[in-house]
Amino acid sequence: MRKLTSAVRPADVVWRKSSHSLPEGACVELAQPPTGKVFFRDSKVRRGPIVAVSRSSAAAFVSALVSDSL
Repeated sequence: MRKLTSAVRPADVVWRKSSHSLPEGACVELAQPPTGKVFFRDSKVRRGPIVAVSRSSAAAFVSALVSDSL
């Protein structure tokens, strides 16, 4: 995993969580900054590490989750 080097700060993007999230917030959040990347973070550790991947990689990951092929 590479360190986030984008000029976009995590506080400057809109984070969203799945509608399937538990009320206590135990989930993964994602954001789509204008950089062409998708950011993922743990909703319980908002100032913690962020994973930044390409949009195509994020789409493939979500598709694999939905199809239960991971």
